[in-house]
Amino acid sequence: MIPLVAIICALAFTPWDILWVWAEPLPDTVQEQVESATTHGLDGIIVYIDKKGSEPQFYSAGWKNRENKIPADPHALFKIASISKLYMAVATAKLVNDKSLSLDKTLAKYLSELVEKVENADKITLLLLAEHLNGNPDFIDSPDMSWSKLPTDINDFLKCELNKATLFSPETCILGPEKREKQPARRLRKGVLREE
Repeated sequence: MIPLVAIICALAFTPWDILWVWAEPLPDTVQEQVESATTHGLDGIIVYIDKKGSEPQFYSAGWKNRENKIPADPHALFKIASISKLYMAVATAKLVNDKSLSLDKTLAKYLSELVEKVENADKITLLLLAEHLNGNPDFIDSPDMSWSKLPTDINDFLKCELNKATLFSPETCILGPEKREKQPARRLRKGVLREE
């Protein structure tokens, strides 16, 4: 009886539309593959291929703005939102594992040139940065940050962050995770630490 129920459930709850995508033969070109993606519910898609020894290739299909009938632009820039947290967390974990970083050391230890420009730099540990509990405001909310004209240099990003008052003191976060107040992510400073 149980195998029969399992078979019925497998047939009833299988996402058949996705399985057909896997079963289809692959198109001959990347552009054909990109164009076929829009037939599966995507408004638009952009693919960038950077192969060692070759020039980068750009592909697009569908709409950048469906409402205004603006085609997808392979050179368009996007906000990547929280996906960078994953990369920063992995990079941080690897560096901590290699003993190149310590989560208990402070921002002042790793970026001493910012001590006078970042409030509580001597109290903000890498762990507080990783947990988004350092108290500094998020650069995304800065009036100096223009999403239509994004800075291309790290120093321009830093201008949105340096010499700003903190939202709370990092010492208030030592109470334990259950009493901590989360605050916006500090992706920028983690990115700077990654590059150091």
